[in-house]
Amino acid sequence: MAATFVATVHGGPQLLYALFFGIAMHHLSSDPRSQPGIDFCARNVLRLGVALLGARITAAQIAGLGWTTAAVVALGVTSTIALAVPVGRRLGLTGAQSVLSGGAVAICGASAALAISAVLPREKDSDRFTLMVVVTVTVMSTIAMVAYPLVARLLHLPPGLAGLFLGGTIHDVAQVVGAGYMLNHETGDIATVVKLFRVALLTVVVIVVSAAFKRAKQGNGEVAGGAGLAREPLVPWFLWVFMAMVAVNSLGLLVAPAQQTLSAVSRGCLVIAIAALGMKTSFAALAKAGWQPMVLIVAETVWLAGLVLGCVVMMR
Repeated sequence: MAATFVATVHGGPQLLYALFFGIAMHHLSSDPRSQPGIDFCARNVLRLGVALLGARITAAQIAGLGWTTAAVVALGVTSTIALAVPVGRRLGLTGAQSVLSGGAVAICGASAALAISAVLPREKDSDRFTLMVVVTVTVMSTIAMVAYPLVARLLHLPPGLAGLFLGGTIHDVAQVVGAGYMLNHETGDIATVVKLFRVALLTVVVIVVSAAFKRAKQGNGEVAGGAGLAREPLVPWFLWVFMAMVAVNSLGLLVAPAQQTLSAVSRGCLVIAIAALGMKTSFAALAKAGWQPMVLIVAETVWLAGLVLGCVVMMR
């Protein structure tokens, strides 16, 4: 509620405010009375929020983009994640950490980071690294929201190409909407649909990541004696719900008030989840993540922007 109030009154990224409020309440994570609730919100509420994102997307929206736009977006997503692995390795990061940062930049910022982290094997610094990714990608998304429309204006991009550039590169949905409508209404509409197509690719990416790291997760479960991890399905329940929401919305079975309600509930769940993740760390612990994640996310952001912009220029 506090994060929402500050974002509404003063503007700015709601998720980042929630994260900082959570970090300020870090001492509660060691209280046995509040620890179970914090863990529940950081995992179960998080997954519910990701599942309900599907209520914002329809198959018609995705089909209306056209094959060229879809190909550019898909190329940006796959190449950014592919780039993250070797660059992350050079920076001394694990494969899971590299994929997490690449997915966050490639798809939808903090929401993608939280969704991908839910299917990655648990590591010693998993929560701290996830928070580092969320903070950095949110800051980069905010910078892009201001800078990218200026680039579109400088290049005199028409609404269709400007929408592709903004929707295909800016990390967070809210920042894409802000940047698009900063130019004009048509650009805002196109940018939003392009961004929602990127969000739709979250399902594919999470399934692939879950499959790629399944053996590592099973190993962690055996080592820790946790049979639950070893038996975890390839496609988590929240992704089935996500796909079901897309299907229901595509069939026109979701009326506008229901769609708005589900979208608000999804956003609220993500705000609660990231506040809970913030409670599980501290500024001192966050600083120990080092400079490597920041360098990796900046490199991924520059790559994605340069790739999509290059495609946009060639399509003029």
